[in-house]
Amino acid sequence: MLVENNVPLQAFNSLHIVAKAQRLVRIAQESDLQALLSDPKLAALPKFVLGGGSNIVLTGDVRALVLKVEIKARRLVQETAKAFVVEAGAGENWHDFVSWTLAQGYPGLENLALIPGTVGASPVQNIGAYGVELQDRFASLDAIDLQTGQLFSLDAAQCAFGYRDSVFKHGAGAVAGTHQRLGLKERAVILRVRLSLPKAWKPVLGYADLDRKMAEHHCTNPTAQQVYDWVCEIRRAKLPDPQVIGNAGSFFKNPTVTPEQCDDIIARDPKVVHYHLADGTIKLAAGWMIDACGWRGKSVGQAGVYEKQALVLVNRGTVDGSDGATGGEVMTLARAIQTSVYERFGIRLEIEPVVV
Repeated sequence: MLVENNVPLQAFNSLHIVAKAQRLVRIAQESDLQALLSDPKLAALPKFVLGGGSNIVLTGDVRALVLKVEIKARRLVQETAKAFVVEAGAGENWHDFVSWTLAQGYPGLENLALIPGTVGASPVQNIGAYGVELQDRFASLDAIDLQTGQLFSLDAAQCAFGYRDSVFKHGAGAVAGTHQRLGLKERAVILRVRLSLPKAWKPVLGYADLDRKMAEHHCTNPTAQQVYDWVCEIRRAKLPDPQVIGNAGSFFKNPTVTPEQCDDIIARDPKVVHYHLADGTIKLAAGWMIDACGWRGKSVGQAGVYEKQALVLVNRGTVDGSDGATGGEVMTLARAIQTSVYERFGIRLEIEPVVV
């Protein structure tokens, strides 16, 4: 275990904001974390867990001890009559893992292709796209308690999954349950994640973009590989590549409202994009609302709203230079957008990334 000092973080966050970690430790295996927690000085420091850096906004240098999770592994751990249970180390690239599962003949994650970040971050955010959320495929995970050093496992119920939410995003007293009663935000490091991929696979469709792909290809019953290819094509057409244009993906959550609230908004803005959910609530398209407020293509300093998708905020500076947006510029732009949307629609948009 090596403690690195004054480590540049620009390459470790997908917005490519210039910042430094005062101290950083790379966690390549479970023993690295155990060694760190056995050191009284290091164990006592506040800690910040960093995976792929695709869902954070750095507003300055990080004073907490940064734990850069780089645990690798992919394997089939169990095969039942109904499912393949696969496991990946928390440091595995999520998209590469999705590609691997398909190559092995384990479909079920194709709708989640090309989502940036690591496997370890996927349950924290309960990532989702095109009708599938991680919780739909989740089996269990292993993690280490940073306070006690104990290894523990959680199933889906214990993770308290919600829309882009889990027990790992809440502090003490925020969520009911055993581990959840205390909350696990900044308390645990995820080591491994296991997913259950159904053998009785069928495509999850129903989104307009996927419907268009089926029409283009004259295909009404696509394979998992076809859905994967289509999702990759759609995402590449709509979203900027973080290696080319710094971004953190979707910057705001799509808000959910009651039917009455939706009717009120439709009365004022008949074209508002909305989706009916199974629980009776209605999801509004945050990107459409931001676009309707005139923010597409606008900037604050070097932080801007992406021209092809208003839900994405981008860094207009060079990926490898110091001429880019600061975390302060990104947050100033985000708050201005929130104000505009609230003033027009009466909806308070919630930011998806973690602000550090």
